[in-house]
Amino acid sequence: MNQYHLAIDIGASGGRHILGWKEDGRLVQEEVYRFKNGMENKDGTLCWNTGKLFASILEGMKRCREVGKIPVTMGIDTWAVDFVLLDENDQVLGNSVGYRDDRTNGMDEKVYETVPLAELYGRTGIQKLIFNTVYQLMAVREQQPEDLNRAKSFLMIPDYFHFLLTGKKRCEYTNATTTQLVSPKTKDWDRELMGKLGYPAEIFPEIALPGTSLGSLSPGIQSQVGFDCQVVLPATHDTGSAVLAVPALQKEFLYISSGTWSLMGTERMEADCSRESMEANFTNEGGYEYRFRYLKNIMGLWMIQSLKKELDQQREYSFGELCSLAEECREFPSRVDVDDNRFLAPESMLREVQAACRETGQKVPETPGELAAVIYQSLAACYGRVVKGLEGMTGKNYEGIYIVGGGSNADYLNELTARTTGKTVFAGPGEATALGNHLVQMLAGKEFDSLEEARKCVFESFPMKKFEP
Repeated sequence: MNQYHLAIDIGASGGRHILGWKEDGRLVQEEVYRFKNGMENKDGTLCWNTGKLFASILEGMKRCREVGKIPVTMGIDTWAVDFVLLDENDQVLGNSVGYRDDRTNGMDEKVYETVPLAELYGRTGIQKLIFNTVYQLMAVREQQPEDLNRAKSFLMIPDYFHFLLTGKKRCEYTNATTTQLVSPKTKDWDRELMGKLGYPAEIFPEIALPGTSLGSLSPGIQSQVGFDCQVVLPATHDTGSAVLAVPALQKEFLYISSGTWSLMGTERMEADCSRESMEANFTNEGGYEYRFRYLKNIMGLWMIQSLKKELDQQREYSFGELCSLAEECREFPSRVDVDDNRFLAPESMLREVQAACRETGQKVPETPGELAAVIYQSLAACYGRVVKGLEGMTGKNYEGIYIVGGGSNADYLNELTARTTGKTVFAGPGEATALGNHLVQMLAGKEFDSLEEARKCVFESFPMKKFEP
């Protein structure tokens, strides 16, 4: 009889309940529920509707019961950096603010008044991104100090959902590292750093590794969904889960976890917190079994997603169609800096791309194909620069790049990536994040003896496309 594992993978635009199991030595996945997500403008602040999200989590769990496939374990992964503060009654204080909100404007300088950037990177090894938790907490300290004063618990978004399921408060390691408050040496909270910044260290719960069981669902949740199972922490940072599912058979490889964001990097066993690494803007995010995901966070398909949303107001386009139109305009010469903060949350991505081209004296894209071509080609050009940076920092020459996640289906971007990096590109699987979530649950249940064995099973279970430079 099959042992089912439930991965609940929640991204910026939606979530999926995906069951995973082994059958005849291969991995099988089945989506049982899908729901929408998105930041909501609440009195001028971009927020997550955590109540609505948790209701969707429960609804999808009920669907497992309806289809007669009860999971033995489950786990939730989401995006990074965002969090909730809970009061003495475990109620959320204030809004669950999203990382694209502008409340962190200027908060980097506030942090550096006490802890300079070089010291912050040296202590944490985390790439500076203005929405990192360390800057969000400074915004709370400066703008809503009463919330920080009243807070009894800090939980990252997936940790909060796991708490609602089990009553257990833990911060999972891979996501905790994205706060820029964890030491890569001790693998624990840097409570001295918290004290320097005026953040109450006592509200941060114990850090737990992927594979940790939080136990059974609470009685109240069991009665709502109609079953019980073990809640096992996956790599709750979606990139951490996606990297787990990279189907590489060699020990050293490059990857791109391609979705709303493009996370491009390699795995290392030691963090590089040097000034050179800081100036190159690489990050050392925590991974499974204390590996480090040495990578760069690139704006990613957010730009094409935002463009599509605007274009759809006139006529609906599929992502495949935009890829094809971009390929038809492959000779369009203009490029933009995809890492420019102007593309983080513009009112109009279309106009912002045009403005960036205009301001740099380049030809301004007008048609959907030209706009998509600028974005895809600019992304690929960025990938090329990052590959050179990674090889320079690690002193290694990598043979190929594994692209996993939804963006692995963008054939034109994969072709461009192979061309600009000079590397062979292997694309797939698409549902890598849910798959990595499943793998941790299976590893915890001893269905695999090692991560290497699990990755080999991924390689044998799912097709990959190959793109030569």
